[in-house]
This record gives sequence, C-alpha cells and structure tokens, in this order.
Amino acid sequence: MLVFWLGVAAWFLWQRQGNIHWLVLGDTDDNMRLMQVRAWLAGQGWYDLWQYRLDPALGGFDIHWSRIVDLPIAGLILLLKPFMGVAAAEKWACGLAPLLPLVITMTGLSLIVRRLVAPQAWLLALIILMGCTSTILMYAPMRIDHHGWQLACLALTVAGLADTRRARGGATVGLSSALSLTIGLEMLPYCAMAGAIIGLRWVWDAGDARRMQVYGLSLAGGSGLGFALFASNANQVLRCDALTPVWLSVMVAAGTLLFALALLNPENRWLRLALAAAAAGVIVAGFILLFPQCLGRPEQVSDELARTWLNNVREARPIYQHSFKTGFPIAALPVIGIIGALVATWRARRSEAAVAWAAIALFTAFAAAMLLWQIRAGPAAQMLSVPGATALAWLVVPWFLGRSSMLVRVFGSVLAFLIVSGLFAGLVLPWLPADNKGGKSGPDRVAQANAACARMTSLRQLNAIPKAILFSHVDMGPRLITITHHDGVAGPYHRNGNAILDVHHAFTGPASGFRPIAARHKAQYLLICPDMAETTVYRSRSPNGFYGQLHRGQVPNWLEPVALPAKSPFRLWRIRYDLPDVPVSAPKAPPPR
Repeated sequence: MLVFWLGVAAWFLWQRQGNIHWLVLGDTDDNMRLMQVRAWLAGQGWYDLWQYRLDPALGGFDIHWSRIVDLPIAGLILLLKPFMGVAAAEKWACGLAPLLPLVITMTGLSLIVRRLVAPQAWLLALIILMGCTSTILMYAPMRIDHHGWQLACLALTVAGLADTRRARGGATVGLSSALSLTIGLEMLPYCAMAGAIIGLRWVWDAGDARRMQVYGLSLAGGSGLGFALFASNANQVLRCDALTPVWLSVMVAAGTLLFALALLNPENRWLRLALAAAAAGVIVAGFILLFPQCLGRPEQVSDELARTWLNNVREARPIYQHSFKTGFPIAALPVIGIIGALVATWRARRSEAAVAWAAIALFTAFAAAMLLWQIRAGPAAQMLSVPGATALAWLVVPWFLGRSSMLVRVFGSVLAFLIVSGLFAGLVLPWLPADNKGGKSGPDRVAQANAACARMTSLRQLNAIPKAILFSHVDMGPRLITITHHDGVAGPYHRNGNAILDVHHAFTGPASGFRPIAARHKAQYLLICPDMAETTVYRSRSPNGFYGQLHRGQVPNWLEPVALPAKSPFRLWRIRYDLPDVPVSAPKAPPPR
C-alpha cells in the first residue's frame, strides 16, 4: 500500500508541478491556511488565529479553525527552508502536505476491505479510490485545507467499526472522531452516527461492552485533549461552529455516559435499550436547555448574511441544483456503494461482519442523502462507497472471469469492473450535455476571469504601488493578501459577516454610498476583477448599483485611475475622499459607422 501511495504521490507531484511553482492555491481556504501558517511562523501566538491583514482598520478577522492542519505544513516549511529558501519551501510544503492525509485514508480503506472482503482486496479498493474524482481532489497538491484530514479521520472511523478486536476498534473510532471534531465540525453528523452504531451494537450484544467502554473514554478524553491543545482564544466561548465548550461538553458527557452504561452492562437486551435511549435523551435535553442558541445554523449568521451570501455559496447547494454533468459523476458511485454494502450485509448476515457492513451501508446512504442538502458531501459519499463497490467487484468480476467464452471473460469482466467501480461515469462524462446557464460564452468568460485574477503574475503587478488597504471582492481577499503586500477588507468567513455585508452593500448600493463604507475600512484603493464570478451576483441583484455602473464605464470623479500593465485582468483606482460627489452620466454611445 505504501508503494502504491508513493506512486500516486509521484504522479501527483509531476502532474501539478506547474501549480506548485506558481503557488496555485485554487480555493480561498487554501490561501487562508497558508496565511495562518505564515503568521504562526512569524511569531503569532499558538492560540491566536486572528487574521490581521483582512480588515486591519477594524482589528482583523476571526478565523475559527484549529492549528492541527497547520502543523504538517509548518513542519515541511521548516524542514525544506535550509535547502531551497522560504518561498520555494512554502510552495513544496503546500504540494506535499495534502499527500499525508491521503496515506491515512488509504490505510483506513485497506483495513476495511482486508477485514470485510478479502486480504488481497486492498489493491482493488485503492484503484476504485483513484476514480473518486471528488474525493481524490481533496488530496491533490496545493489543496492544503482541512478536508483531506477529515476524510482520513472518517476512513479510520469506519475501519474501527469493522475491527473485530473490540478495544482497538473502540479506541480507533473514539480518537478519530475526536481528531475530526478538533479540526472542524463538518463531519459531526458522521461522528454522531458512529457513536450511535457502537451504542446499538452494545444493545444487541452485551459482549460488545468493551468496545463501547474504550470508545467512550477515547471520545471524551480525545475531545478534551484536542480542546486544550488546539482551541483558539476565540473558541473559548460558547460558539456553535467549532469545538468550543458547547460541543466539548456534549462529547465529554456522551463519552462518560457510554462508559458508565458499558460498566453496568445489564444482561437483559431491553434494559440495555432503555438505558441507551435514556442516555440519548439526557444528552439531547441537556443540549436544548443549556445551548438553545445552537439549535439553528451553527454559523449563527444573520438572516441578511445568509440570504446575501451564505445560501448562495455554490458548494452549499443541493446536487439537484447543479447541472446533470456536474452531479452525475458525483452520485454514481454512492449508489453503487450502497447496493454493494447491502449485498455484502446480506451475504454476511450470519457473521459478525454483518454489523460492520450494515454500518457502512448506513454511512454511505447517509452521505448520499446529504448530497440532497449540499453537494459538498460528495467527497465523503464517494470515499464511503469504496468498500461496497469493492465487495461488489470482488463478487461480480470473478463470475465473468470464470466463464468458458473468451469474449465474456475479457469484455464481460472489464465492463463489469467499469460499472461496479463507478469508473464508467468518467468515460461517459464527455458525452453528457454541457451546462450553458448564463449564455454560451458566459461560464467560459467567468472561469477565465476567475483564473486570471488569481494568477500570481497578475497579482504581483499590484506590488508596484506602496502597501495599502485595497477594497475588493469578498473572494479576492485571501488570495490578495497571500500573493501581494497589500491588505484586504473581506474574506468568505462567516464570523466576519459585517465586512462581507459591507462589500456587498458597497457594490450593489448607489455610487454615493460606496465612499462612506470604504472610509470605515480605511481603504485607499478600489480593485475589481471584471467578470469574476462574484461580480455577476452584484450585477444581477442591482443592475444600476455601483458595480453595475463601473461595469458600464460610469466611473465617478472621485475614483482616480491607476495605470496597470496592458494585459492585467484588474482595474484599479485610488479613492479620493477630498473631492465632492459629482453625478456621472452614462458613457456616450460611439457614433454610427
């Protein structure tokens, strides 16, 4: 398995060497993660995760993450810096770091199929994993955000559920769940499901008490240790979007109750069920009474911020709101994985493996259902489908290989593998109809603008002007501060909703309202990226708003153009606060030819 991982890592690094060289961090969170590491290595406190280069005039931004994912990136930078310098060390650290959770994910999946399918089936599982495009992209070089690590924790959680050694399995599930929650709450529903499965296994079989004992201690102790070591200063209060005292209390109470029930371990199954239900009721009632503020959205954002920004984040939309060409390859394997896990559960119904297979089927079905809520569940849904798809392939492909006809043996087995592994989805993808929303050239134009304005060479041209606070789009903020010496105003982080709303109000409101907002943030320049995805939102919501006027060439007198290179994708103006506001008429149409 390690040799297989090394081969994948080498291929990834060769394929993405251009991205590494140009520090292509494709997501806003990847850029912010690097900025968090830079600030820590520059002397910022371990528990201080404040981002001071976004909205510096108002004190900076609160980033609700933990330092866990910073550790391997910072370690690689320190290791490589003596040999290649800081800049190159950062690039290669960002290229290598995502490959570390990949080897953990491969380990978890290999353990699952070795325990439940066959000792030789691990290679088949890893081949199927390579076809999980949504999942594997979470481990691609430069994808340094926390999603790969949380997927790795989920793989270990399922491996723990499949472990026949009860104490070891309980410890694996408890510690991996605690680590995942310390990193972030995205996998909280899966962690809760894992705990419920362990509890139900104990209800069914009192001999499973040892697994639940160790799980309860590991979950409570691991969560407490994670909070003590990694919870930032801002996460010491009763917030709902991270491992704060709210969720720490829940995990410690749940782990303690499960441990106590396992110690009691009554012989009667119905009594065990009643005790488990009572424990669950205590946890739910306590949460409602003590933390009523967390019964809604964990982000605790205002209705305006949810309506204006959070509800419109593309990855937060359900799969049916995306084009068929986008949704089909994501959903194909989870459907196959559910079928495979159900078939494997039936085949193992008279053995202990049936419980593990039932858990995998539940996990896969739950992740597939989550796609109907948010498409960001795709990577987890695909990864959880690998064991079921592997079991199905291990059953179906040998049947074709055992046929007497050469034609059936060759073409039948290949076709069967392509179908049950989900790899057929990638083969039919070019034949699916394209999504032409926004016009024939609209999506292409937006994609080109997004890429051009994130390019290092384009952004570094802005360093020709002295360091300043640049008022720009929300999604431009993290990339701007990563590549240039300038500071930004906003970034797509829900704890900083006021700055996000200010940017949207400034661009969608009247031109006369822009300068007061920019002055509050002490912005000296206005930077826009025409046709960037975010700007289409401004124009659609308020065609006659400030950005709509800029897009049509109606520039107010208090914006002083700043010259940029001819091929720059940006437009930059100095904001003049000393000039009166003179209404601007629409630009004159060119004379007829």
